Amino acid sequence: MSKQSVKREPVSSTSGDVLEAQVAKLKSLFPECVSEGKIDFGKLRATLGDAAEAGPGRFSFSWAGKDDAVGLLQTPSRGTLIPCPHESINFDDTGNIFIEGDNLEVLKLLFKPYFGKVKLIFIDPPYNTLQDFIYPDNYTDPLKNYLIQTKQMDDDGNLVTNKVDRTGRIHSGWLSMMYPRLFLARQLLREDGLICVSIDDNEMHHLRLLMNEVFGEENFVATCIWQKRYSRENRGIIGDVHDYLIFFTRDLAAYTPTKNMLPLDDESRANYRNPNNDPRGPWQSISHSAQGYRPNQMYEIKAPNGTIHKPPQGRCWATIESEYRKLEADGRAWFGADGNGVPRIIRYLSEVEGLVPWTWWPHEEVGHTDEAKKEIHAFFGKEEAFDTPKPTRLMKRVLEIGTKTDQNDLVLDFFSGSATMAQAVLELNHADGGNRKFIMVQLPHPTESKDYPTIADYGKERIRRVIANLKKDEQGSLKFDSGKPPEDLGFKVFKLAMPNIEQWVPDNDRDPEKYAAKLGLFDDPLVADWTPENVLWEVALREGFSLNTRYTLKKLANGNTLYVVTDPDKDPQQSFFLCLDEEVRADLSKHQPLTTDSLLICRDKALDDSAAANLALQCRLKTI
Repeated sequence: MSKQSVKREPVSSTSGDVLEAQVAKLKSLFPECVSEGKIDFGKLRATLGDAAEAGPGRFSFSWAGKDDAVGLLQTPSRGTLIPCPHESINFDDTGNIFIEGDNLEVLKLLFKPYFGKVKLIFIDPPYNTLQDFIYPDNYTDPLKNYLIQTKQMDDDGNLVTNKVDRTGRIHSGWLSMMYPRLFLARQLLREDGLICVSIDDNEMHHLRLLMNEVFGEENFVATCIWQKRYSRENRGIIGDVHDYLIFFTRDLAAYTPTKNMLPLDDESRANYRNPNNDPRGPWQSISHSAQGYRPNQMYEIKAPNGTIHKPPQGRCWATIESEYRKLEADGRAWFGADGNGVPRIIRYLSEVEGLVPWTWWPHEEVGHTDEAKKEIHAFFGKEEAFDTPKPTRLMKRVLEIGTKTDQNDLVLDFFSGSATMAQAVLELNHADGGNRKFIMVQLPHPTESKDYPTIADYGKERIRRVIANLKKDEQGSLKFDSGKPPEDLGFKVFKLAMPNIEQWVPDNDRDPEKYAAKLGLFDDPLVADWTPENVLWEVALREGFSLNTRYTLKKLANGNTLYVVTDPDKDPQQSFFLCLDEEVRADLSKHQPLTTDSLLICRDKALDDSAAANLALQCRLKTI
């Protein structure tokens, strides 16, 4: 039996295919509309009937370059992420992650392992002002473009610069940059996930339309106003003192906003008193009327002094009569100290979970830009690498709305800048005992600092210093056994890089000798300077394993070495075996038990006919 006839699969040389995943969903929902493996849109329209919109009269949002942006989205990444334990803290055990690289390529690499797993996404993208750094996506080779930008490859004239409107399409370029990133972000969100995007007036109106398209207008939550300045600037026509925070959910029907309350502040607590010494504690009265007219909520209510009350003009009571009678019987009806007022309902402080957030966020509550700069200065001195940082209190407010203390919520920020969100996650966990985890992604854009040559270097160092401060605080506090897992005061660093597994790129050269020579190079597609650890992480990503994957080394009696690779984030837990030896012996399965569910990945060149045949009968076999 030849190796060619043995059933096995090649390990993918690129990230997950977004288009393929979307088509698979359509095929699953509408199998009757699939013909010869393709979607028949004529049948799909017929199946949907009146629900299918057609014709030129419907609203659509488009811009110059949108088709190219869609094409870029559909192009899988051929890059990989390499681990950097020496830049990390507690690499092997932490669930916090910092990724240095172009965020579009990184999001594509995260697509398969993190699909539907992120609870909260916050991003602070470039605002598209003349001072902003632009992400000039290259549609032919995004990874090469990234490596050129970060000076990891020779300069071919495609260097990143400050944005200059050379094309006359200043808004279109920004939308084309944002579209594929937001599309991928949506795929990573959980069904009950929330995304928050910070923006100013330059692109706010365009961003809202773009998010309507990507997330669905029905999943819009709110646009919040953040008062970023507290002092007046006497310049311009009208002073600029605020930014916007646009919130969308993945699926509003699955989202539970009532459980995402803000803690009661002192001012709110002061509204609860106990003038009648109620044994149930402090309380306040709330209105029992509602706007509108509902016949079953138009009953009469008799006050203790005999006064008959009807709903105010243009309103009705807040509940039907039977529900009100239950409240009345429970002593929750309040008619004022003299017993003659309009009926109100008692709400006890002990029953209030918190405050529903509202759309006005004053600087007193969530901080301002001066506060954010002082936080940066506290870590790095008077560095000017960040013109418009966000305050940690602002990030904590977003976390309070979008995550829960008692869940292992994952938070993603793929324009992480100085890593303010990472600080907020670590400090909020420290304060409330939560177990939130973060993934930060930042392009290593050059700075003028000798100590921190890139923006990413600032972010990593900030996280290190926050962790050091929290460890000092922990050492000075008493220890109690809460039964919760220990606080995660670490983070692991990965960097975007060229693949270790070379990808076959066809060309138009029909010279048999040149083709044979090129084919010979792919006898072993591993690049010249590959390392086992880097190949392991690349294969794990291709197989959909998370960046919290663990592995152990196992030396078999037959001379082969296996990596046992496990992803604790998968439910149920999944694993595979990886062998990178020059030769995989035919008796491997005698020394490592394998089942038909076991996945073994090895180098194609390492298998002879006998080993390939034996292993293919024992397990799922994939080759590099």
